[in-house]
Amino acid sequence: MNAPVPVIVNAAAGSASESELSALLKGHFKRAGIDADVRLTRSGADLDREVRRAIESKPTMIVVGGGDGTLNTAASLLVRSDIALGILPLGTLNHLAKDLHIPLDLAGAVATIAEGHTIRIDVGAVNHRFFINNSGLGLYPQMVRKRDAARLRLGHGKWPAFIWATLAVLRRYPFMDVLLNVDGVDLVRRTPFVFVGNNQYVMEGFRIGERASLTQGELCLYVAHRIGRLGLLRLSLRALFGRLDQGRDFDAAHAKNIQVTTPRKRLHVSTDGEICRMDTPLRYCSVPAALSVVVPRP
Repeated sequence: MNAPVPVIVNAAAGSASESELSALLKGHFKRAGIDADVRLTRSGADLDREVRRAIESKPTMIVVGGGDGTLNTAASLLVRSDIALGILPLGTLNHLAKDLHIPLDLAGAVATIAEGHTIRIDVGAVNHRFFINNSGLGLYPQMVRKRDAARLRLGHGKWPAFIWATLAVLRRYPFMDVLLNVDGVDLVRRTPFVFVGNNQYVMEGFRIGERASLTQGELCLYVAHRIGRLGLLRLSLRALFGRLDQGRDFDAAHAKNIQVTTPRKRLHVSTDGEICRMDTPLRYCSVPAALSVVVPRP
């Protein structure tokens, strides 16, 4: 008799009550012919603990539901293992699910999991911390920190808080001096942000932030040009509406390894939307075929 499939879900990602969410999930998996062991979590620590507990039972698959930050926590524990990650896209943006063409509706995502087709995808790493989508320093981590502070202190919703945080950061005219080593080639820049992606992102037109492949074994690097405060505001607005343009707005490169050196000993760095402080220099690398994921059949 097959053991139940662990289904670990960030309950905070949905609007339903925990009992409603649990019943909904169990119903979808039952109709798909899967015996699911549904576990709801409320914090990152709970999620980490439940995924580790599931790994101990040596399943062939662990299903995780939530946004990209939730998936990062689980994926980081499954890197270089043979346990496949099944994805329930319950977040706001769901970048990884979209790039893997996983259906965004719950029934479609469960049907994909039931088919059980897996591939191995790359992950990125910075100072031994993994990311499945991207990592950044400069403007973005600052805006996320101020957004979270505004939500706690002022009670703003997520998007109003993010707009408030963006304006607060732009008022400070934030730039940093960086020495970038890109596969052995040094570049010196003064820039408002550095963006490193797991494989190549499309950063122009209306397809900002999409990836055609997660299996090329490379990182992409985007470094914004030095511009004035008004130009910085225009850059932010073009990014918001998906109109960034390589050449006019930023320099781009792709590489296996990237090192970022700054005068500061420690920096706030984002990895899949989560912020932490890291010692410099920041050492980025691609980890090819490191993660098994369940995806739709071609």
